[in-house]
Amino acid sequence: MLTRTLGQGLQVSALGLGCMGMSQSYGPNPGDREDMISVLRGAVERGVTFFDTAEVYGPYGNEELVGEALEPLRDHVVIATKFGFDIREGRSVGLDSRPEQIRRVADGSLKRLRTDRIDLFYQHRVDPNVPIEDVAGTVAELVAAGKVAHFGLSEAGAATIRRAHTVHPVSALQSEYSLWTRDIDAEILPTLDDLGIGLVPFSPLGKGFLTGTVSPATEFTVGDVRATIPRFTEENRVTNQALVDLVRRVAREHEATPAQVALAWLLARRHSLVPIPGTRRLSRIEENIGATTLDLSSELADLDAAAARIGVAGARYNDAGMKMTER
Repeated sequence: MLTRTLGQGLQVSALGLGCMGMSQSYGPNPGDREDMISVLRGAVERGVTFFDTAEVYGPYGNEELVGEALEPLRDHVVIATKFGFDIREGRSVGLDSRPEQIRRVADGSLKRLRTDRIDLFYQHRVDPNVPIEDVAGTVAELVAAGKVAHFGLSEAGAATIRRAHTVHPVSALQSEYSLWTRDIDAEILPTLDDLGIGLVPFSPLGKGFLTGTVSPATEFTVGDVRATIPRFTEENRVTNQALVDLVRRVAREHEATPAQVALAWLLARRHSLVPIPGTRRLSRIEENIGATTLDLSSELADLDAAAARIGVAGARYNDAGMKMTER
């Protein structure tokens, strides 16, 4: 596996692993914890060194899973986790990035992850009730204490990124970015370039849609978050199928899979970009790794232009989700 460098010299594998789906959001959770531990350790064996989790995934259970799986491999991996939600009685009830809350979350995450440091600590969502300068200052204190190595933001706007960066350097912005989610192109990507901040796209495969495994006939199971997202209504899936057909055509030309094309497109966008596709299966990790050697440079412009002409129907979040993003 090739490596890439995010901001502030943070070096990670060219593809990371988003761990959220091992605990929530995509239908019934896996019944066998040992299977998920095997997937996490198998990812490391295949060269993946960058793992993404959060206290709110579960809540708490995903960090515990990642901590147990990676404890024997701790010095060979980079673990990112997040703060920023108010969790009560096992569920999130809103945002909370007060300094005292950030410190509590850091201590709890360290215990659950079975580690003495958090390699990358993101603010999960911008809290409008707490100045970003206070957030960045609190993380800076955690860095000085040795509990955190790098500071990140998630789904933040350009102005917020700049304000945070003046207090403590931001190493990475995590935001949704893929062939069918391009809204950070105009303002946020130039900001990252200007400040030397890396980009970590989540849902780089469009929550599975760009892999071609979701069709207009798909019936989502209970607990699958896609059933609540406008972009995944049956009507919009019919419209958005044109984008999948485009990706499939390019995949056939390269003897690749649609997932590999979608990831290779991202990897070609910029060097300081590391996607974190999520999966519960080692076979998918192996497939995704194949994207790191797929060269789409000769047709990037055509692929971009075709995707722009096709467009995308439906919002990427429901109303509640949109209220928690600055983009």
